[in-house]
Amino acid sequence: MQLVTGASGYIGSLLCKVLKARGYAVKGIGRSSMTPSQDFDYVCLDLENDPLDGVCLGVETIVHLAGRAHILNDKEEDPLSAFRRANVNATLRLAEEAMRGGVKRFVFISSIGVSATETKNSKVSELSGNNPSTPYALSKFEAEEALKALVKDSSMELVIIRPPLVYGGSAPGNFHRLLKIVRLGMPLPFLAANNQRSMIALDNLIDFIVHCIKHPAAAGELFLISDGTDVSTVDIVRTIANGMGRKPRLIYVPVGVIRVAAKLLGRENMFSQLFGSLVIDSGKAHQLLGWTPPLGTTEALSKAGADYMTLSSKKGRV
Repeated sequence: MQLVTGASGYIGSLLCKVLKARGYAVKGIGRSSMTPSQDFDYVCLDLENDPLDGVCLGVETIVHLAGRAHILNDKEEDPLSAFRRANVNATLRLAEEAMRGGVKRFVFISSIGVSATETKNSKVSELSGNNPSTPYALSKFEAEEALKALVKDSSMELVIIRPPLVYGGSAPGNFHRLLKIVRLGMPLPFLAANNQRSMIALDNLIDFIVHCIKHPAAAGELFLISDGTDVSTVDIVRTIANGMGRKPRLIYVPVGVIRVAAKLLGRENMFSQLFGSLVIDSGKAHQLLGWTPPLGTTEALSKAGADYMTLSSKKGRV
């Protein structure tokens, strides 16, 4: 059986469906109640506080997606402590129970933020070292290190995946905001952006996770992954708009002006994501596991735009 935490979330819910469709026995864990349409076993559980006794019995592989993600305008007095409780402490509680339950492989979904938040004239890879610069990324790094220490003298295999931004038509966060703005035809001051970003489509990430569940060579490895094709912010907007059947309203505003405005508004991180570059060398996944993304970036971005329009139409927003 495959156990997926965060099974009610954006990535976890689709992963459970895909695993089920591919013939795997699946159990999901999440903090929210699921809709009756879900066709896999699901347990509502708080990994930080609830007893975990027996939750891993009969489980062969765990994919650990649950955790505290980036939160815009975080209201926590001590965000790092909150991230550590959810992303480090809860992860270790689960991993310790997994070892007691005889789980063979633990796949931990980390973040590219552990490696870098921006690249200048080079690509970041598994050999680039670690440079977590936000409370979220630091908590993911600490979880990675704690997991490696825990499994060092055990028979449980650890696989660590550091994905960049995961996008799709139902993506949350900043990508959702971008989809909404493009759909509404609002002007976007990105025409001066001259950057390159590595991202990964939700469908591609799911496919890679399944590879890491079953491939023997994934054991003990760290993977930085992406779609394999890097795109600029302008390319992203244009391709999304094309998928929506919309014309993008890109306007020119000097980057320096936007940088100053972002600093005054406390939005430096958002500026970095929109105008900075973050390029990943994901060659290891192909070389070691023979993995190739099922969807190309252009196809996946266009699909994200089309899927968002379909979802919006169902909600009466078009």
